[in-house]
Amino acid sequence: MGATSSRRLQGSQLQARHDELSPLRGVDPIGWPSRYSVSVGICTMKIVIALGGNALLRRGQTMSEENQRANIQTAAAAIAPLVHDHQVVVTHGNGPQVGLLSLQSNAYADVEPYALDVLGAETEGMIGYMLEMELGNLLPEAQSLATILTMIEVDPDDPAFRDPTKFVGPIYDRERAHRIGREKGWIMKADGANWRRVVPSPAPRRIFEIRPIRLLLENGAVVICAGGGGIPTAYVPGKGRQLVGIEAVIDKDFASELLARELDVDLFIMATDVDGVYQDWGTPNQRRIESMRLEEIDEGSFPTGSMGPKVQAASQFVRATGKIAAIGSLSEISEIVRGTKGTRFVA
Repeated sequence: MGATSSRRLQGSQLQARHDELSPLRGVDPIGWPSRYSVSVGICTMKIVIALGGNALLRRGQTMSEENQRANIQTAAAAIAPLVHDHQVVVTHGNGPQVGLLSLQSNAYADVEPYALDVLGAETEGMIGYMLEMELGNLLPEAQSLATILTMIEVDPDDPAFRDPTKFVGPIYDRERAHRIGREKGWIMKADGANWRRVVPSPAPRRIFEIRPIRLLLENGAVVICAGGGGIPTAYVPGKGRQLVGIEAVIDKDFASELLARELDVDLFIMATDVDGVYQDWGTPNQRRIESMRLEEIDEGSFPTGSMGPKVQAASQFVRATGKIAAIGSLSEISEIVRGTKGTRFVA
């Protein structure tokens, strides 16, 4: 395994580092937890960072390897500074990528198109590879990184299979979306001013690889896992422990929230392309909400296809753990960790 340095500081360095990081000690006015020890000079939090699909591929960009790698380089540059002081787990979206692979699969008529669980596994490997490489280009050589293909159990009877809502793939105008939907038997819905394919998005129930993820994290690795919400799987009824893949895409934010709970993290961050949650979004009176307590959250007031799942996932995490969740811009992630940017959710 890689280095598991405790980043010990001595003498004046310890006091300077103590002063620099004092806002993170104990439970301060904004509620940050920490694992700070004056005796050894450690200040570390266990953090899950969920990268939104739009942080990896901007709206309107072509889904080229070049564009994705450039955006992942930006993501890596934002995350890498946190690794020195914190235990970091990274998850990511895959909606555009899995949609592209689905189109490519459908274009080859000699075999049946690959199922969404297989395509999800492919995107976990592809995006994990790019993240791991770009983080490794910025971090010390001794820092371990690992990408874990992550299977997540879902319920085959989940109501989501009767009402697909998860957007995947590229955007289309209305006419082209309807034509493609008829040709391929896909369900298409409006996504803002554009149209996209929608697929079922069942709730995550269990993370099968949680033990190796814990083991890697405890031994100092930066872990990339649960990409695209994980690979949806379920047990075959009447077949004991026989697993099969499920034709669906799990919401990345809900899977990341389950991961954050099971890892007992101190801070759960959903990084996206906006700087927080807004009240009266899209109106002249819009304003960023700096902090929300559980009793103040009205999950139904946020759009289902964009900010709604993030707010719901944040609420679930805070309600279950009493710890902090945050939503904000990837470019401000260090400030989100310090509690000066983004929208914080507290008990």
